[in-house]
Amino acid sequence: MTPEEILTTLQKSMHGTMSEALGMEIMHAEMGCITARMPVDHRTKQPFGLLHGGASVALAETLGSIGANMLAYPDKYAVGMEINANHLRPVSDGYVTGTAKVIHQGSSSHVWEIRIEDDRGNLCCISRFTAAIRRNP
Repeated sequence: MTPEEILTTLQKSMHGTMSEALGMEIMHAEMGCITARMPVDHRTKQPFGLLHGGASVALAETLGSIGANMLAYPDKYAVGMEINANHLRPVSDGYVTGTAKVIHQGSSSHVWEIRIEDDRGNLCCISRFTAAIRRNP
């Protein structure tokens, strides 16, 4: 598949999911690294007008899960085991961009680091996602 076909396939896979409801858009995908952006708007803000921490975690888990499944395919699949996030800076408008990079690729687990930045390149959240790797039935 070409890079454009991969992006199209990934974006289509998000139809009808929370990722689509939150406005996530995959921007770049390659083995071991994936980037997406998400708007900071009425869907992703908390009552004080700031990006909701849960929306940041949803973006991080989406990126880690997609990335891990890309590496596991076609013989295996990935499922989330654990995620943590540190919210470092508030964001009130624009977009946030998350970049996930694999930091451990074992046969039974993957660990990903996800950095989420605002439009000005400020780090606003850092997350670590662990996926269990399972064999297809």
